[in-house]
Amino acid sequence: MIKLYSLVFLLLIPASAVTAGDDLATRQRMAGHPATTAEQMEQLSRDSEWSVRQRLAQNRRTPPALLDALARDEHPQVRIAVATNLSTTESTFMRLAQDKDVAVRSVVARFEYVPASVLAFMARDPDTEIRMEVARNLNTRKDTLQMLSKDPQPDVANSALIGLQRLAEENR
Repeated sequence: MIKLYSLVFLLLIPASAVTAGDDLATRQRMAGHPATTAEQMEQLSRDSEWSVRQRLAQNRRTPPALLDALARDEHPQVRIAVATNLSTTESTFMRLAQDKDVAVRSVVARFEYVPASVLAFMARDPDTEIRMEVARNLNTRKDTLQMLSKDPQPDVANSALIGLQRLAEENR
């Protein structure tokens, strides 16, 4: 009964009523709820609390354009949440692949649904750990793995060779 009341309550709140003065837990619930309207999501994307924006970035119903805006958020946890949302577009992944924060790039490089084109771009990352994660990602294409197999860092090169072996076995 309480869940039904909460759902009805969320649907009755106009977007203009979603403000920083509202209860934080309520705003977080709204940000993560699938029934939250696009207008409410837009308002929540500007919330002063990063945890509200993070919940919105995790919501699978958040529109791709809003996810792209959240990919520019000042807080890395928000950008990481965008990087693991299945509604994130290739262009937003590419933006995140160039993030200044290595933790954000690391999540992108490890995410199982990141497009292969983004992984190919990330294979040239200056950080060794990022290149290693690209080499280990199952979505990394053969041509990218071949390039990484010549990486100056032996661990990256070895991981790429293992990836190439896996692809060869899959194609048998």
